[in-house]
Amino acid sequence: MSGNLFIVSAPSGAGKTSILKLVMEQVERLEFSVSHTTRAPRHGEQEGHDYHFVNHHTFEQMIKDGAFLEWARVHDNYYGTAAAPIREKLRKGADVILDIDVQGADIIRQKGQIAYVDIFIAPPDATELEARLRRRGTEDERSIATRLANSVEEMLHSTKYRYLVVNDRLADAVTMLCSIIYAARAEGRRGLNGLPMGVSS
Repeated sequence: MSGNLFIVSAPSGAGKTSILKLVMEQVERLEFSVSHTTRAPRHGEQEGHDYHFVNHHTFEQMIKDGAFLEWARVHDNYYGTAAAPIREKLRKGADVILDIDVQGADIIRQKGQIAYVDIFIAPPDATELEARLRRRGTEDERSIATRLANSVEEMLHSTKYRYLVVNDRLADAVTMLCSIIYAARAEGRRGLNGLPMGVSS
């Protein structure tokens, strides 16, 4: 019995990383999709955990081979989601979380090569989003303005997603996302642990 692919997108500052960390800790047999990139590892990043770090030649060959569900070039580096590892995990019955932006989600929709459940995580409002970006203390005014402008554009894509989770309270957002995963498992006749369920007659 195959697993489910969950596509999760959100504007910067919506709290997606915090939500996904807690969901991954709570839900059994849920795996995170690790993307490929050509950029150099940052301090503390680990190969195979944060990204699969490859050179430009390798990435471009993977593009030619049709290896990606979606990919994009951002500035001087490539980022992409390889299809084979996801398909293998799904084949083994694991559910997979794919954390990608709205453009990547659009590409997967347009290709129509794989079944998925898509979820958009939104902040409660623009004022709270700005406050969260400022609380990070890692952004200058120009960067905050850019991220806020981008979030407005990204929010326009939210109607394309099957589910919407508003991150007003972190605990509630985690519960909502867990519930979506469990509902998809129940629809596929699988239990909370992701294993198949049978009904005795």
